[in-house]
Amino acid sequence: MGLLARVGRLFKGFIGLFVSGLEEQNPEALLEVARQDFRNKMVQYNQALARLAGVAERLKVQIGSKTSKAQDLERRIMANYKAGNSELAGSLARELQELKGDLEYDSQELKDTESAYDTNMRSAKITQKEFEEKVRKIERQLSQVKVKEAQAEAAAALSGVSFKVGDAGDTLKGVEEVLNKKYEHAAGKARVAHDMTDNQKVKEKEIESKALEQQALADFLAQQGVQVEQPSVAPGAMKKEMGPQANTESQKN
Repeated sequence: MGLLARVGRLFKGFIGLFVSGLEEQNPEALLEVARQDFRNKMVQYNQALARLAGVAERLKVQIGSKTSKAQDLERRIMANYKAGNSELAGSLARELQELKGDLEYDSQELKDTESAYDTNMRSAKITQKEFEEKVRKIERQLSQVKVKEAQAEAAAALSGVSFKVGDAGDTLKGVEEVLNKKYEHAAGKARVAHDMTDNQKVKEKEIESKALEQQALADFLAQQGVQVEQPSVAPGAMKKEMGPQANTESQKN
């Protein structure tokens, strides 16, 4: 039996260590267990309060009924006494006396029950408020612990990072070289394309396109019977245009 007891204690010790480890790794789960345990206890407490409230309500009804009966007995006593039925009046008076004793006892019971109910209700509210405040405090602690753990992990990760030649430094240098080559290649292609473009032909194409557009507009307006005013020609252009013609006619003469 001694060996079995020692083995049992050892087993319980291992279980305790295992559970403690789980609790340390999962404080949120432990907090949820505490919440559930508190809710279960509050359910039992509320049931006890409900029973107290039920007793108080039963006493109220009972007192009301006995009060009505006492008033009825008082009327019957007076009626029988006035009618000369003193024996019946005395019997009713004795019954009223006992009933009033019951009313005093019930009234005291109601007072004690109401007092107990109010005291326990206040206690329940205070306990619930204290529990909620404690839960909020623990939640803040959990948040702070998570922040500190994250900071510690980040610090540990950064402390293990070292940039050496042939490591990240060479990698970045390689990226820079690749980007420089791509830029040079793209810039060269852009220059070749620009140099191969004949700017004069481009301008001539633009002028020709505009002239065709104006001619198309003039044809459309003519079809619609719209008189179009001819644009005035600058004197210099007239001289430039007449110069070759004059030279041609002089050569003919």
